[in-house]
Amino acid sequence: MLHFTEDELARRRDATIEAMKERKLDAILMSAQDSMFWLTGYDSFCFCFFQCLVMKADGEMALLTRSADLRQARHTSNIENIVIWGDHASADPTTDLRNLLSDMGLLGSKLGVEYDTHGLTAHNGRRLDNTLKTFADLEDASSLVHLLRLVKSDEEIAKVRKAANHADAAFEAALETTKAGVNEAKILAAMQGAVLEAGGDYPGNPFILGSGEDALLCRYKTGRRKMSKNDQLTIEWAGVEAQYHVAQMRTLSGGKPRDQHEAMFEAATAALDAVEAAMVPGNTFGAVFTAHAKAMDAHQ
Repeated sequence: MLHFTEDELARRRDATIEAMKERKLDAILMSAQDSMFWLTGYDSFCFCFFQCLVMKADGEMALLTRSADLRQARHTSNIENIVIWGDHASADPTTDLRNLLSDMGLLGSKLGVEYDTHGLTAHNGRRLDNTLKTFADLEDASSLVHLLRLVKSDEEIAKVRKAANHADAAFEAALETTKAGVNEAKILAAMQGAVLEAGGDYPGNPFILGSGEDALLCRYKTGRRKMSKNDQLTIEWAGVEAQYHVAQMRTLSGGKPRDQHEAMFEAATAALDAVEAAMVPGNTFGAVFTAHAKAMDAHQ
């Protein structure tokens, strides 16, 4: 069940190999789920447990994971060598990893490690360093694959466009559902349902929705309420296609907008126009931010 062509995955693998050669790495140890997905298609939320995708500079790969993800890895990725570590009370998967690295001929090598990821906790990172301290030289390679992912391919852009369509469908569902007396849960259900019905996925972050006193919150929290007549409703959500996200944020007014609403809408629209104008090849993110800030300052 690969979501990208073999040619696309081969291009990504070759780019990773070149980046490894530039840093003189014999192999990279990946614990970031997004790195694994980008390189192989492996799709799972098992990053909450220890797992590691090993990739050598010649392109050879092996995945160390739990038995619960064996079928998941076989079904969603192009990884052929999948090794299981025994999940029991006294288990130390870094020992299994060292054995795997030895089998792959990496004793005495230079290894890049993805340290900066949810997929490698501080506890497991310390165990990894201790287990491999006399086995190989370790170097932080957290940004190696991440930087390669910044420039999207044509196949990726196609996924992003679909995700954007899903996000638009969710917003239309919110507009149709939002009114006084409606529970926020119904709005959320309509939005997520629109994404799923269009063929999209769940987002990596829960939809954020708040009205009344919760309208200015910008993080998800538990608890729902019914909309009142003149509530302000803030929603932040994402359309998702094959794990590619397009996030959006909107503010809705349940009744007649106040003068302050109108003024802030005018400022936000001007800032967005300025950002879009500044988002051209050659500009930095700092230039984009400056364009936004100047537009907002002009509406103080």
